[in-house]
Amino acid sequence: MWAGVVTGKNLHAAHERKNMKTLLIAFLAGLVTTASAQIEAPIGPQKPVRAMPTPPPVSLRPRVQGAVPRAIRGGNPLQMFNPWAPPQYGTAEQSVAYNPFTGKYDQIKLFEIVF
Repeated sequence: MWAGVVTGKNLHAAHERKNMKTLLIAFLAGLVTTASAQIEAPIGPQKPVRAMPTPPPVSLRPRVQGAVPRAIRGGNPLQMFNPWAPPQYGTAEQSVAYNPFTGKYDQIKLFEIVF
């Protein structure tokens, strides 16, 4: 036979070997990829997982402040007029609004809703 001339039987065998090489390379690449992903397995005792704190409820009732709610909660509304009242009844500064332009207290907060 002449050099470089391939008969039909040999041509079929060469094509089959090329497919086998491609299949083997693809299989080895997949094996290396999956093996490298499994290397990070922890060995030994594990730290306990810390529980996450419970988030606050979405809709909280807003706090209501001012002179009228404080008088109702305090039990004795007349103590709000007493300058020598005990501290549990609060101070007058808690029920008035400060005007930053004039520097004076010029409004009484009857109801105040704090969000």
